[in-house]
Amino acid sequence: MRDGVLLVAKPAGITSHDVVESVRRAHGPKVGHAGTLDPFATGLLVVLVGKAARLQRYLVGLPKQYVASAQLGAVSDTGDPSGAIEPTGKSSSEQGVRDALPRLTGEIEQRVPAYSAVKVGGERLYRKARRGEAVETPLRRVRIDRLELVRFDAAAQVAELLIDCSSGTYVRQLVTDLGELCGAGAYCSALERTAVGPFGLAAADSERLLPLAAAVSFLPARELTAAEVDDVRHGRRIPAHIFGAEGDAVSLMFEGGLVAVAERRGYELKPETVLA
Repeated sequence: MRDGVLLVAKPAGITSHDVVESVRRAHGPKVGHAGTLDPFATGLLVVLVGKAARLQRYLVGLPKQYVASAQLGAVSDTGDPSGAIEPTGKSSSEQGVRDALPRLTGEIEQRVPAYSAVKVGGERLYRKARRGEAVETPLRRVRIDRLELVRFDAAAQVAELLIDCSSGTYVRQLVTDLGELCGAGAYCSALERTAVGPFGLAAADSERLLPLAAAVSFLPARELTAAEVDDVRHGRRIPAHIFGAEGDAVSLMFEGGLVAVAERRGYELKPETVLA
């Protein structure tokens, strides 16, 4: 089995787990990913193969970019097309949408959707929702760096949005909140993830396995000497030699290959995930 990163363009109608299972059949059992997509959503899924799966914790927190379609004038109990859709009989203007966007930009508190995999009381919320159980879902703090109206179709009541956001953001909840602020109601009728950190959908190729170093290309890198490679492989700390803050992750490289990912401890780097 080879190790590396696959950039996969997920189609609508399948789960992220389906994609992972397909990759497992081709590459072996050790496969993970750096953030799920709902079944109705399309776009970039970063799949980690072999030793790359051990780098997951460094990738799951990467910011995301999406293009979303908000269908105004109707609501969905799931926030997307898979749920029970109910027309509100109301509409919004383009200006009404534009006026609402600043209130959903920046650091905001977002309520976790009832149909989500978050656990409350030891059970996933979507299971409670399917039983019709009313639950006060938790709030989480997220960051919306960009929420831009790209196109508005007044007749169809569809707003196309470009979104740059932190990991953990529920875009369908963002659309639901937008609909409430506009007074018309809304649900996310289409969603495409176009980027995960430095990885873009345009580069997706499920046949091309990127090397391990590509998985953490966004981290600062420290080149090792041959002697230091042996130290790192045995978990021994090495001098930092590069600037950074306490706890920062740093990729440790030797002759173009990724040896480990370390974290800064004072003036040293402590290997945390050793790959070589």
